[in-house]
Amino acid sequence: MGKLDGRVVIVSGAARGQGEQEARLFVAEGAEVVIGDVLDEQGEALAKEIGAHYVHLDVSSEDDWRAAVTAAKRTYGKVDGLVNNAGILRFNELVHTPLAEFQQIVQVNQVGAFLGIRTVAPEIAAAGGGSIVNTASYTGLTGMAYVGAYTATKHAVVGLTRVAALELAAKNIRVNAVCPGAIDTAMTNPAQLDPGADPEASAAAMDGLYRKLVPLGRVGRPEEVARLVLFLTSDEDSSYITGQPFVIDGGWLAGVSAL
Repeated sequence: MGKLDGRVVIVSGAARGQGEQEARLFVAEGAEVVIGDVLDEQGEALAKEIGAHYVHLDVSSEDDWRAAVTAAKRTYGKVDGLVNNAGILRFNELVHTPLAEFQQIVQVNQVGAFLGIRTVAPEIAAAGGGSIVNTASYTGLTGMAYVGAYTATKHAVVGLTRVAALELAAKNIRVNAVCPGAIDTAMTNPAQLDPGADPEASAAAMDGLYRKLVPLGRVGRPEEVARLVLFLTSDEDSSYITGQPFVIDGGWLAGVSAL
């Protein structure tokens, strides 16, 4: 018996990175998974490999969300879980951030999560209840220089999570957020997108970068985040948890070591 037997879950931004690992783990735990992304070739290949269903999903588009729900119900009969994983990151000094860049990040990270909740929550309620997990960030609970737009959206996701948890509890829908720190994905480690790069060398470089910043002395792995998302999606494990941000950052948020 898997932890998610009988569940149907939409995972946005699932063609690679954290979303990919969440989709893989959810399928392994018995869920029917709808992979949503704008990376069609990668998403379709992953869906075929793991036995999931792929839909093109620009999370900033209301039409795409409605189409994703329609596809999920047509394929699996219902939807009772959502992982709002899709997100983008840009590095820029705040006073030099173009308005268009700030708005793009808001549209994907913040509006995307809002549209996901607004579109999918009624379907989860109709199915008798379920769970929503939003991907926030370590920066959703603190500040970080040169990622002002990203930080603003992730603070917003934490607030949105709390409001959604309050409003949806009576419909038997739990809503929580994961707040990853430095995770070795293409978002934080662009070397992963370079076909000529050595993946082990790039991962070692990431570990070196964060060795002094993170108490556990290494960058996180997307598989570790996926296991936390599974915990929050599983009624077996987290049936009495809602409205909470869960930090997974190797101790980074705990403070600064003097040693």
